[in-house]
Amino acid sequence: MNKTYSAKPREVEQKWYIIDAADKELGRLASLTANILRGKHKPEYTPHIDTGDFVIIINAEKVKVTGKKQTDKIYYSHSGYPGGLKSISFRDMIQKFPTRPVEKAVKGMLPHNTLGANQFNKLKVYAGSEHPHEAQCPVVWKDLEVIK
Repeated sequence: MNKTYSAKPREVEQKWYIIDAADKELGRLASLTANILRGKHKPEYTPHIDTGDFVIIINAEKVKVTGKKQTDKIYYSHSGYPGGLKSISFRDMIQKFPTRPVEKAVKGMLPHNTLGANQFNKLKVYAGSEHPHEAQCPVVWKDLEVIK
């Protein structure tokens, strides 16, 4: 009789991957990244265990969106006080905080609990092509042609 394999936290081997976001669509990039962070690309994926890998996204300022999202996509935040609603368009957000649209898109695709928060901490986003993680020997993610 075959038993279903369930990964144990101490058995999980985590790797580091680099994804170049230049000229990639935001949503497709975010869904690929979320799957890698969750570990869904591995055969030992277990939903309640953090089996994912670390992801470094470079050139986040060069990510693109389709249609009119450049001007029509609005990010909202609220301070918690009356009248504290703030809004900023995608174009303004990418100029002021070039990494934040990618971070928000990926965070929205992860579980909204402590497991998702731990997985989100394994995401490193940089506006330019430089990153300080050379010591981890990151590997370039191979399936980038899928997300054009």
